Amino acid sequence: MCLALPGKILSIEEEILPMAQVDFSGVKKKVCIAYTPEVKPGDWVIVHVGFAISVLDEEKAKKTLELLS
Repeated sequence: MCLALPGKILSIEEEILPMAQVDFSGVKKKVCIAYTPEVKPGDWVIVHVGFAISVLDEEKAKKTLELLS
């Protein structure tokens, strides 16, 4: 079974690959945003194994986090 989690984009950094600092309910991780180049700080994304794979709205993100907790 695979699990993808919602996180909020805090900042974007250009490295070899486009990366973003993402907040997962207080835990901050660097995530590759190559699959979601349209994201900007404040956006919510679904992250799977270090890659943002989809953008979602804040309401859906918060509902998902509520269900997971």
